[in-house]
Amino acid sequence: QVQLVESGGGFVQAGGSLRLSCAASGLTFSRYKIGWFRQAPGKERQFVAGIMWNGGDTFYADSVKGRFTISKDNAKNTVYLQMNSLKPEDTAVYYCAAGVGLRLGSQREYNYWGQGTQVTVSS
Repeated sequence: QVQLVESGGGFVQAGGSLRLSCAASGLTFSRYKIGWFRQAPGKERQFVAGIMWNGGDTFYADSVKGRFTISKDNAKNTVYLQMNSLKPEDTAVYYCAAGVGLRLGSQREYNYWGQGTQVTVSS
């Protein structure tokens, strides 16, 4: 059974940092791309960042480019999302997802999803 478990969310003031982790089990982790998505109250879930199966290619939403960094540790079956210079508009539930395919930003290419972790940024 495939499981993706997010951790590291919390409450932080604007300008602060958080590091989210996504631990995977039940799949050959090194063969999957991993994406981070977020959903704010009343809004649709949106792509944040993604990394290819070998960690070689990454892709970011324009809204987080230069502030967030995604990385993948295949030995630990874990993906990280380092979030710096956080803004109140980053407040959302953050989800990680695993999938195959070449389009990192396409939600339809992600087959497995975690339960999410809440990130709240105060102004």
